[in-house]
Amino acid sequence: MADMFASLGTWNWLIFGLILMGLELLAPGVFLFWLGLAAFLVGTLSFVIDPTWQMQILMFAVFAVAAVPLWRRVARAKPGASNSPFLNKRADALVGRVFTLEKPIVDGTGTVRIDDTIWRVAGPDAPAGSRVKVVKADGASLTVAVA
Repeated sequence: MADMFASLGTWNWLIFGLILMGLELLAPGVFLFWLGLAAFLVGTLSFVIDPTWQMQILMFAVFAVAAVPLWRRVARAKPGASNSPFLNKRADALVGRVFTLEKPIVDGTGTVRIDDTIWRVAGPDAPAGSRVKVVKADGASLTVAVA
């Protein structure tokens, strides 16, 4: 076993790092990537300095432990602006738009057709064909005002 550790070299660490990063593609969870990065760093540093096998194991352990807070910081960073902010919030995308009532609003409820969907609307009484503006979206119901 000691001979195996003593034979650890630069290329072993680089290959080990690439294998771990490749395994991350097969079993995603982001954990193996950081271990692979730690092994890759040990291999890269082994090109510059010629550490003993004990020092290589220590460097790998330090880099692997340091990768955890680094990953937590990266994961908590604010995500950038989404190119589709209304994904899974279809009703919110309708706020501010004007539509024609399909069925009149009677006693506060009616319907409006938007594309291929009929939406329930709530608002002041208005006859069918009236133009209404969506002022609020609440799940599958829209609150409207006469436009």
